[in-house]
Amino acid sequence: MKRRKFLLSAGAVGTLACQPVSAHIVLPKYDLPPEFLPQVVTIPAGAASYEIHVVPSQFALFWTQPNNTAIRYTVGIGRPGLYEAGEFYIGAKKEWPSWTPTPGMLRREPQKYGPLRNGMPGGLSNPLGARALYLFQPGRGDTFLRVHGTNDPTTIGRAVSNGCARLVNDQIVQLFNQVPLNTRVVLHPNGAT
Repeated sequence: MKRRKFLLSAGAVGTLACQPVSAHIVLPKYDLPPEFLPQVVTIPAGAASYEIHVVPSQFALFWTQPNNTAIRYTVGIGRPGLYEAGEFYIGAKKEWPSWTPTPGMLRREPQKYGPLRNGMPGGLSNPLGARALYLFQPGRGDTFLRVHGTNDPTTIGRAVSNGCARLVNDQIVQLFNQVPLNTRVVLHPNGAT
């Protein structure tokens, strides 16, 4: 083999060896009841398009569309005392986000969250799941509230979280791909319809 060809081949191999390996994670398929699958629904006339509305009494997230329609997702919501109603906007979007328990989580359940105080990388076992939409408020910044995925479909349709709304991973990927930054998000009060 000629020296020049060898050096070019070795250089190409070296370049490839230095490239980061991007792990392709396959999302599991969940066997959800039909009523938990995304549905196109009619909403009241005059509702703004392209907003997210979480209605905790229905365990529902509505991604509003034109012509008085919305895509309805069934979600898990914050446990009693941890759900925070209000108006927010999407201040950040992350794929396979890392996660660190909040100070409130560490105070409430130190035995559960203490071992994770330094956080964990993104992946299938991460509580934020495949994607996360970060909720911000003007003057407050990051609220630590999220609309995110979960790898545990048994938490959907229940009040189980530390304040976030959660969807199964394949559904949060679908929503994430449609929702731009600065989208308005309304977490309606408990009891609202």
